[in-house]
Amino acid sequence: MRIRRKCSIKKCVYFALIGGLLAIIRFNFQKNDGLDEQIVPVDQQQKEEVKPKSTAISKKPWYFKNGELYPGPAIDYSLGVQRQAIVHKLLPDQVHQNDRIANQLMYVPHNYAEIKTSGKLKTILLAHGLLKWNVTKGREIFLSDKCPVDTCQITEDNALADTADMIIYKEFVKPMGKPLSKSKQINMIFSRAKYVQAPDTINWTASYRRESTIVAPYMKWMYYNEQFQDKTQDRNFAEHKRKKVAWFVSNCKTENNRFKYALELQKYIEVDIYGECGKLRCSKSTPEKCFKLLEKNYKFYLAFENCNCKDYITQKFLVNALDRGVVPIVMGARPEDYLALAPRHSFIHVDNFDSPKALAAYLKVLDRNDELYNSYFMWRGTGEFIETYFWCRVCAMLHYDADLRKQQQNRSSNENLSSGMCSLSSWKGRAKTYDGTNHRGGLPIGYLMMRD
Repeated sequence: MRIRRKCSIKKCVYFALIGGLLAIIRFNFQKNDGLDEQIVPVDQQQKEEVKPKSTAISKKPWYFKNGELYPGPAIDYSLGVQRQAIVHKLLPDQVHQNDRIANQLMYVPHNYAEIKTSGKLKTILLAHGLLKWNVTKGREIFLSDKCPVDTCQITEDNALADTADMIIYKEFVKPMGKPLSKSKQINMIFSRAKYVQAPDTINWTASYRRESTIVAPYMKWMYYNEQFQDKTQDRNFAEHKRKKVAWFVSNCKTENNRFKYALELQKYIEVDIYGECGKLRCSKSTPEKCFKLLEKNYKFYLAFENCNCKDYITQKFLVNALDRGVVPIVMGARPEDYLALAPRHSFIHVDNFDSPKALAAYLKVLDRNDELYNSYFMWRGTGEFIETYFWCRVCAMLHYDADLRKQQQNRSSNENLSSGMCSLSSWKGRAKTYDGTNHRGGLPIGYLMMRD
């Protein structure tokens, strides 16, 4: 008997293909079903992915203690747009009011390998000789400081005035060398005086002012990582301290009347004044003894400048107070100027208070509340007061693009350094809060609720 086919060969092939596709689809569904138990819910997955960033320090830049990270060559800024984009990172301008110190420390010319190979050195002439600088002639300072750019040499030979790449004057200028209009030579004045007169023969400046080409502060704080500016401390900095405020001072008459302010403050809180202006003594010849006295007994220190000038911060006791676990109370530069050089929330500025009486009231709050007092030390371990390596930055910038360097010739150094930059009274009404917060007067919220 003849068996009747159920389907034609063509149909059988067709159904076989369909069946194969269905089997593959079923297998994939089974495979996915097997993974369902491993799939993490979306909200839980996001929680696992958003982990706190590690506060561990990787390699630190070379200018930190034990820093290992050195910069590589910069890219070639041959295009006009790129050239202008880098100006504010290394040179002063009116928009970006920062000191550019870190950028200058990490700058290496794009063609530095060729410069090193050529053996050509930039010559820096010290117009007033070597003695005022505590350096030796030649390359020693650049090599001993391990500058990323070290192809410079120092001389005091005034016969090289016309050929030197840079002439540096200290405090005052006696013009030498070629006129600016006929030379790419850099003429720079270095000064840490309150008022600087820089004539038109100068095209670069070096001073404490942030408008200077090479900013030369007395101190400079830098964070290891700008995202981590606070760190929990395992020490009570108020422990065993029974005294309130100390001040070591020898100059009683200053243009900002700091002594008068201290005497007024003394009416409302204990202020121990050491030196020529007070009844207590701690010899300037034994500073370490004074520092230990400060660290052991006092919670606050008056780090008052002798004038109120923008960026003018010279008080070595500001750093020493911070190092010794004492909160400095500052007067002098504007609040934001201190913030540019010191850790956030590490000091108290007098301009954040209406009067010495109001300041005293706040200090009493801190004296009674260890938690609030200790909040002024949470910056510890997040960075360092660095050496700013003045000569390394000078050498690096001297290798900077010539077209960019020439821009400085059109700037009035005298106007930038001297006009309207000091105040006989406080900076109140003209300054930002010192820690950049939105709290009233830059003070901790706790104080606003507790003030008496």
